[in-house]
Amino acid sequence: MTADLLAEYEISTDTARIDPALVHQWLSEDAYWARDRSREKQDQAIASSLNFGVYERSSGRQLGYARVVTDLADFAWLCDVYICPEARGKGLGTALVTAVRDHLAPYKLRRIMLATADAHGVYAKVGFAPLQKPDWWMSLGGR
Repeated sequence: MTADLLAEYEISTDTARIDPALVHQWLSEDAYWARDRSREKQDQAIASSLNFGVYERSSGRQLGYARVVTDLADFAWLCDVYICPEARGKGLGTALVTAVRDHLAPYKLRRIMLATADAHGVYAKVGFAPLQKPDWWMSLGGR
């Protein structure tokens, strides 16, 4: 994060600071990929993932969220990246994804994956790129 962002905001992996009700509200009401996710499923996802929260330093208010599903050995899936509408446009999304990337760097994972319909530019700033061989990848279920 830039010095200006660091002065106003912080990113933490402390799951105890995550507001599960707020995260569920954000994702179930405003995120195209999670609109049908129940609170129970969201709570299970939080409990089983590496979580990142973005917080306003002055108030401690949570402004963003991301989670990573990983074995911390070879692979990670970055998902549920969300910045609340009133905090968008300040670079917090890029800062959050950068923090995730930097947090995972010491593990020397072979691959960190994600899916996005509309935020390619945010992820490209941090080094993500389209799959080189998309015909190698398959999925079971999902959209």
